[in-house]
Amino acid sequence: MCGIVGLYLKNPALEARLGELFEPMLIAMTDRGPDSAGFAIYGDEVAEQSIKLTLRHPDTEFDWEDLAEQAKTGLSASLEWFQNANVAVFKLAADESAARQWFAEHAPDVLILSIGRSIEILKEVGLPVEIAERFSLASMQGTHIIGHTRMATESAVTMEGSHPFSTGMDLCLVHNGSLSNHNRLREALRREGISFETENDSEVAAGYLTWRLRQGDTLKQALESALQDLDGFFTFTIGTRNGFAVIRDPIACKPAVLAETEDYVAMASEYQALTSLPGIEKARVWEPEPATVYAWERQGQ
Repeated sequence: MCGIVGLYLKNPALEARLGELFEPMLIAMTDRGPDSAGFAIYGDEVAEQSIKLTLRHPDTEFDWEDLAEQAKTGLSASLEWFQNANVAVFKLAADESAARQWFAEHAPDVLILSIGRSIEILKEVGLPVEIAERFSLASMQGTHIIGHTRMATESAVTMEGSHPFSTGMDLCLVHNGSLSNHNRLREALRREGISFETENDSEVAAGYLTWRLRQGDTLKQALESALQDLDGFFTFTIGTRNGFAVIRDPIACKPAVLAETEDYVAMASEYQALTSLPGIEKARVWEPEPATVYAWERQGQ
């Protein structure tokens, strides 16, 4: 049992309050996932031909400034960075493949949590309220955000095994449920050039979507293919640079609820996680249908 929450802002005037609005939603899912929590936030885009990497090192005293200087020289790229707890965000004038290769060779102990032009992923072991406080979630700004609280039932309680998972540019996934064919699918995806950091079945689902998008699928097409190729039961919420999507398997045994107003679209595993949102009493609220893609995306990016 895990908890999922997501918030997509349609009203730009609310972007400065994204973290403030989202924090109580994440904390409300504590009973569904008390062992770890995380979120992917979209905003603060870097310029064209640049990327943003969210990096984590297990040593809380790790020297990020030294690594930044090394990366700047090694990649011959301009670089800006900032630190948030034991995570750092590097903004680089480089391409994805070159950056991944450089960090793999020169900083193998550093885990790339996400890479893209907009996304930042922050996650840790602990209660959702502790994770929110550690990363100052309430003060964050952006256009949309998805989060997850985990109750580990099939693997160890680790930061690496917590959600969200990201396997491609600006794409991430959170999952409530379990997949039965993830081991076979993982090996097939590795042959297609998709790499994985954990044995978590949810990371395989993220990798599958990354692969389909690289084949030229739209997000909707990739998710429709997932209904055919992923065995098991699941509710997925997916974040992209342009927006977010929700999909449930054909049986839809995992709970989910959506709410929409003129200002936002919100998703949660339970309605009680939405009650703190402004105007929720006037929102259109419904349970997403099985095997149906629901997506909200900005155009022109």
